[in-house]
Amino acid sequence: MKAMKILIIEDDVNDCNNFINCAENRNDIEIVGMTDSDVEGLKYVKSKHPDGIVLDLELNNSITGNMDSLDFLSELKNLKLDYEPIIIVTTHINSKRIYDMLHREGVDIILYKNHPRYTANYVFNKFIDLREIEPTKTVEILKEEIKEHKEKISDAIIRELDLIGIPAKMVGRQYIHDAILYLIENKGDNENVIRYLTKIYKKSGNTITNGIQNAIIHAWNKTAIDDLLEYYKARVNPETGIPTPMEFIYYYVEKLEREI
Repeated sequence: MKAMKILIIEDDVNDCNNFINCAENRNDIEIVGMTDSDVEGLKYVKSKHPDGIVLDLELNNSITGNMDSLDFLSELKNLKLDYEPIIIVTTHINSKRIYDMLHREGVDIILYKNHPRYTANYVFNKFIDLREIEPTKTVEILKEEIKEHKEKISDAIIRELDLIGIPAKMVGRQYIHDAILYLIENKGDNENVIRYLTKIYKKSGNTITNGIQNAIIHAWNKTAIDDLLEYYKARVNPETGIPTPMEFIYYYVEKLEREI
């Protein structure tokens, strides 16, 4: 499928670099313009015809713009384009009033920058999700489909962990579940999954890793070897007799990606 052309309107240098680095590792995204100015952003829209626009709601550092992001949305409508670019607003503001206002202005999705799952890759994945749905579908339908798909993956992970005897009460099991789910949902994301879990659970990396390792040790100590051989078919280190946390997690990521 042809790469999706994306315009980035963002004044945070780190965020811009993250978008650039992420796009370089994907073949379904092409950045056709990047600016810290909503005024320049409109010029890019007219000249580059992007399929999607990332719009930072707070362009505090822009030196060339003279509008705010809400004005940009109004001016975008005035261009009377013969197509509708997908618009994703990114923001640090968590306000229902502003969210409602943005949706009335035609924004497709609003992503909260302070959310622990927010990454450049996550933003690009949302563009791809929106592009692939039928035009007649609403954003609410898309959200429901994404939710259903996530629940399907979650159920599959739970089933696999049940088969090898990791109890639901073990905290390490929840870490494993969330790590597998994150990696499947954010394919190509370069963020370390343990670092992601530390943000979610407010625990140290060692605590997270030890919890995962303890859950694996429990399974290999308590579950019949025949069951382990049937349901976990990856190589196990002969010296330790058990997989490492990352070997274990990535085995199930690859297994479930093939099956779902």
